Amino acid sequence: MSFRKVVRQSKFRHVFGQPVKTEQCYDDIRVSRVTWDSTFCAVNPCFVAIIVEASGGGAFLVLPLHKTGRIDKSYPTVCGHTGPVLDIDWCPHNDHVIASGSEDCTVMVWQIPEGGLSQALTEPVVVLEGHSKRVGIIAWHPTARNVLLSAGCDNVVLIWNVGTAEELYRLEGLHPELIYSVSWSRDGARFCTACKDKSVRVIDPRRGTVVAVSAPGGPLVPRGALPTPLCVCVCVSHRRRRGPTRALAPCAPSSWPTARSSPPASAA
Repeated sequence: MSFRKVVRQSKFRHVFGQPVKTEQCYDDIRVSRVTWDSTFCAVNPCFVAIIVEASGGGAFLVLPLHKTGRIDKSYPTVCGHTGPVLDIDWCPHNDHVIASGSEDCTVMVWQIPEGGLSQALTEPVVVLEGHSKRVGIIAWHPTARNVLLSAGCDNVVLIWNVGTAEELYRLEGLHPELIYSVSWSRDGARFCTACKDKSVRVIDPRRGTVVAVSAPGGPLVPRGALPTPLCVCVCVSHRRRRGPTRALAPCAPSSWPTARSSPPASAA
């Protein structure tokens, strides 16, 4: 009998990586040490934004994509929050507009100048106040202009018309514990949340109801009939102890009313 040694070969054995050159990296950036699990870096076709350490409040860098290499410590930042910045998100409809959520319980919307910052930006275009605790999640609506979602440690989800700085919808009592993650469906008709209670919920914001919910470790269970056709919304919450929570959320075509109220001229 032959006892030849079997060698397992990897399908990646001929794949090689090439380290990126230092001059092509963003170097010497003091990334925030806040332990909140959120987006510390956001990128669009023009800029990269990074939440950084700041004294006396929260701040984040906004760098043109081509500005690589060592970043000077005195480089201007966006620094209007009085508490650490927890989340940032670029507007999908305007590459020069970015929103930020902070421990100071506010959401701020900023207009970034052409070519980036030449001095510190301290005046936001819009300040959205409605949460009673820190705001750790923000997400722009994928199809409706000027519509922004925010979620805080008060377990409340707010949907804003950024153009008028008013609440479109306030969703309370749907989450018994802290919200970890939020993801819009592709058409924006619904959104999916991952919660500390180990459940994933699909929510219709216009009705203020939970369309479907998954029990801990179980499948997604619809509450009532779900219209068709279906699209897929993936919501992931990465927690070190509990592992990722995932869900496939069926969503119907959107009839979401676009928030047509124009924002201030600088953010139009």
